[in-house]
Amino acid sequence: MPIASLDEVRGRIGTEVGVSGWLTIDQARIDAFAEATEDRQFIHVDPEAAARTPFGGTVAHGFLSLSMLSRMAAEAMLIPDNVKMAVNYGLDRVRFIAPVQSGKRIRGRFVLDSIEEKAPGQLLLRHSVTVEIEGVDKPALTAQWLGLLFV
Repeated sequence: MPIASLDEVRGRIGTEVGVSGWLTIDQARIDAFAEATEDRQFIHVDPEAAARTPFGGTVAHGFLSLSMLSRMAAEAMLIPDNVKMAVNYGLDRVRFIAPVQSGKRIRGRFVLDSIEEKAPGQLLLRHSVTVEIEGVDKPALTAQWLGLLFV
């Protein structure tokens, strides 16, 4: 994660703080997610049946695309230099907008919305995240993601 002073991070409120690199969502990743979550709906794991749907082939689970936020944040989310630990605090809003077809690449855009002191030594950061699909006009999803930092 890119690191800056807390003052520098506060100065970025309201701006895009980072964009991750592209990640390929291939069928092997989709299949592994289906096994881990026991969500084996045919649109995810059966290429022949999925080809007969409006999607034209298999698509990633929405929750798979969402779960990639942690990986994307490792490259793109700006973190204060005095952080001892960061934990996922949750999501206020998630919308799945466009399906991610098997083989497509996605990336995350992170906008820092706010920083709030929850308790002494605890900062709650809210980011608006857009997960883009390479070559597709609509994003895969948008989310308001909360992270609790211990400083």
